[in-house]
Amino acid sequence: MSALIFYLFLALFVSFICSLTESVLLSTPQTFLITIKDKEKWANSFIKFKSHIDKPLSAILSLNTVAHTIGAAGVGAEATKLFGDASLGVVSGVLTILILVITEIIPKTMGARYWKSLAKLTLHIINIMLFITYPLVVLSTKITKLISNNKKESITSREEIAALADIGTDQGVFSEKENKIIQNILKLKNIKVTQIMTPRVVVTSIDENLTLKDFQNDKKYLSFSRIPTYSKQNEKITGYIFLQDILEKLSEQKNHKLLIKEFKRNILTIPSSITLFNLWDQILERKEHISIIIDEYGGLAGIVTMEDIIETLIGLEITDENDTVIDMQKYAKSQWKNKQKYLKKK
Repeated sequence: MSALIFYLFLALFVSFICSLTESVLLSTPQTFLITIKDKEKWANSFIKFKSHIDKPLSAILSLNTVAHTIGAAGVGAEATKLFGDASLGVVSGVLTILILVITEIIPKTMGARYWKSLAKLTLHIINIMLFITYPLVVLSTKITKLISNNKKESITSREEIAALADIGTDQGVFSEKENKIIQNILKLKNIKVTQIMTPRVVVTSIDENLTLKDFQNDKKYLSFSRIPTYSKQNEKITGYIFLQDILEKLSEQKNHKLLIKEFKRNILTIPSSITLFNLWDQILERKEHISIIIDEYGGLAGIVTMEDIIETLIGLEITDENDTVIDMQKYAKSQWKNKQKYLKKK
């Protein structure tokens, strides 16, 4: 009878530990380990196991298989000795139910639910398992290398991060606005500049040969901090002016005959095919706030400012007391529709 109990214990207890360890290993997020690794040194070892998960899994599964095989065979043999051949079917049925409940359902449920409190203990158990099953782990590692392409798959993806942000919002970790910003940041790499630019038809630009006096008399320019300049000779954007520069010169009450082009700055020129992420990178690198978007024919398609990019990130239109139109893209479309209606009437 003692031999039967020993084999039953081997089949159930060892397999229980293996299943619990496997569940905790797979359930513990790498992000959690990274956040605690500075305070908890054991987390660094756990991260290594997560990064090379084939070795700990090989140890766990090898030990689990050995325990199942030897335990089940031993229980069957001892039961036959004690209760006869007729008992083998009943013993096999009972053992199957016990293995299913005690070594699969219960430990894996516990591991998935209590991984945080069991993670440190699991690390020590894995080290013991690796020592016990070292020859089997080495053999399985070599076999794995032969059938795998050694290509490392990414731990996570943009879609998974977006889904985590949604889950965090549902659980109250993030507010709706915070979630919206996270989702917008993740989409930044796929958004084309043409999707957020102010279209050419509503871009306010200024003749570079205009005098400061004429500029002062035309109040429409005072609503913009940066204004693209153009040349009447070829009708192309030649740069931009910073309103502050002009106002400082006007405050001197002299040199009003100076031309706008004397205050002109170089403007960042971007093809329409570029993504918003790449534009953001260039704007930050060059410390600029405005860029012009050129279409496939080399003509002006529109402009994008740092404000436009920030609006895309936070999902809100940034306006001040001087803004008469909130969304310039919608305004451009309405202007185009009104023009079409006018032409049809003609």
